[in-house]
Amino acid sequence: MVEVRQAVPLRVGEAQVEAEIISFTGLESGLEHVAMRFKGTQPSSNIPLVRMHSECLTGDVFHSSRCDCGEQLNEAINRIHTEGGILLYLRQEGRGIGLYNKLDAYVLQDTGLNTYEANVKLGFGEDQREFAEAAEMLKALGVDHIRLLSNNPRKNKQLTEAGIKVETMVNTCVHLKPGNSSYLAAKKSHGGHQLALS
Repeated sequence: MVEVRQAVPLRVGEAQVEAEIISFTGLESGLEHVAMRFKGTQPSSNIPLVRMHSECLTGDVFHSSRCDCGEQLNEAINRIHTEGGILLYLRQEGRGIGLYNKLDAYVLQDTGLNTYEANVKLGFGEDQREFAEAAEMLKALGVDHIRLLSNNPRKNKQLTEAGIKVETMVNTCVHLKPGNSSYLAAKKSHGGHQLALS
């Protein structure tokens, strides 16, 4: 059974907003996933806004031009801080293949493969992330009814199958910048993400 281990107050994001970071026991994968809970300053609903964000060192920390992960993380912190809810930070780098393998995939992407094709070329699935543990984390926090901040219908499907009621999907913004247009196009055409690309 997944249970809360610790809950610690801290300030996060570019604006240093108040949150609570939460660790867990009982995660079968052994990965050190965490949740960040925000009270909300102007809640628009009594149903919490939830973002499942998979770790991306290159995007989240180094602001890589290859993806939109860092921008999505910042957007999620700002929106959930305002509306109230939970950000689940999941240690699933590179769609679940790990950092070093993701860098190998970058090399293949430079030859013309998209992010999904590169993972397959390396012998992995297109997207190896699993979100059942995210559902268990939510339940450990007493949450089973959410608004999901995501463009990815796969996340919605897996959460629903794990017993979380997704009231609605709230799309993130399109974070287009030099270097990530083909990445975003692959997410839409290959991954089925709900992205309003022109």
